[in-house]
Amino acid sequence: MLKTRPGTGPGTAPTPHAEGVSNEDFRAAMSRLAAGVVLVTAHEPPLTEGGPRGEDAGMTATAFMSVSLDPPLVVVSLREGSRMDDLLAEQPLWAVSVLADGQRQVAGRFAMKGRISDRLLFADLPYSRGEISGAPLIGGALATLECRTESRVPAGDHTLVIGRVLGATLPPAEGGPLMYFRGGYRRMGA
Repeated sequence: MLKTRPGTGPGTAPTPHAEGVSNEDFRAAMSRLAAGVVLVTAHEPPLTEGGPRGEDAGMTATAFMSVSLDPPLVVVSLREGSRMDDLLAEQPLWAVSVLADGQRQVAGRFAMKGRISDRLLFADLPYSRGEISGAPLIGGALATLECRTESRVPAGDHTLVIGRVLGATLPPAEGGPLMYFRGGYRRMGA
C-alpha cells in the first residue's frame, strides 16, 4: 500500500518509483535530518600548460561527512553531471570550508543553480588559497580541509567523492556551525 504525506488525497498522491518511496516523500523525510553546511571548492587547471590561470569553482553541500580516521577520509555527494562533479573527475585536489552560522549568504550564493561562472561569486569574499590544493579556503569558516580524491562511487543520480584529508586548519572563528533543516539554513539550537 502506498503511504503518502498527510494532506494528499486521491489524484494527488505522489507517484512511487518501481520500488521504494516517491521523490516527494523521500525529500520531505530527509529534510528533517539536520546537516552541517560546507563549501566545496576546487581550482580548475589551465586549459593548456603555461596558459592562463584556470578558474576557481565552488559548491554548497550538506551531504558531507567524515568516513575514517586512519587514514583520514571524508565523503561528499555531488549531483551527477554537475559542474563540481565534472571538475573533480579531472582535478583530484579540492577543499572544504565548514561554514559558520554567520555565513548564510556564502552558502546561498554557491547554491544557485544554472550559473555559468563562479569567478564573480568569489570576487568579494575573503579567502586564502590552500597550499596543498590551490583551492579557495573561505575566511571565517569554522574549519578548512584540503583533500585529494581517493575514489568516486556512482550512487543513483549522484557521485560520492571520497577524499583523503591532506591538511586541516582551525582558523579563529566566531559562532557555531551553519545548519540546513527543513529546506532552510538555521543556527544550531534555533
